[in-house]
Amino acid sequence: SAMSERSDEEIVEVELENSPNHEIRSTPEPIRIRGIGRMTVFGLNNKFNADYLSNLTGKIASEEFDATIGRINSYLGRTVPLNIRWLLCGVLCCCCTAGCSLLPVVYLNKRTRARVDKALSWENGRLYHKLGFHWRLGKEQSADSNLKEYVLLIEFLPKEDIYRPD
Repeated sequence: SAMSERSDEEIVEVELENSPNHEIRSTPEPIRIRGIGRMTVFGLNNKFNADYLSNLTGKIASEEFDATIGRINSYLGRTVPLNIRWLLCGVLCCCCTAGCSLLPVVYLNKRTRARVDKALSWENGRLYHKLGFHWRLGKEQSADSNLKEYVLLIEFLPKEDIYRPD
């Protein structure tokens, strides 16, 4: 019969999937923190909203949230204005250099994003993964235009079912 052709592992898995205790857990939508600064270069803003979000109450301490946002905003506050200066120089010299003068600002913006990602990765490993969160820099459609912008996303990690057998 068809049942005897299956291995024991397949039968156990089918039984788990059909059991009433097996629930599919969905994770909530990620929390979005939008840029609120005055300067934006290639979708990356120089400051993210530092207000503590009410839906994080009881999950993340406001001090930890403030420290993380403060680190990110401090770095962006130093680098994005520099990127804008390079962009202005690149635009002024664009005709003479056949567009090559814009390459430094593209590289600097890429480096800024990589450093923000590295800082968020360090924060995740230090604290947030233990609390069931994952911070990352995501690119989304801007609410007021057709342009893309970078936002901080706080994703909820799925809780592991400790009662489910291996």
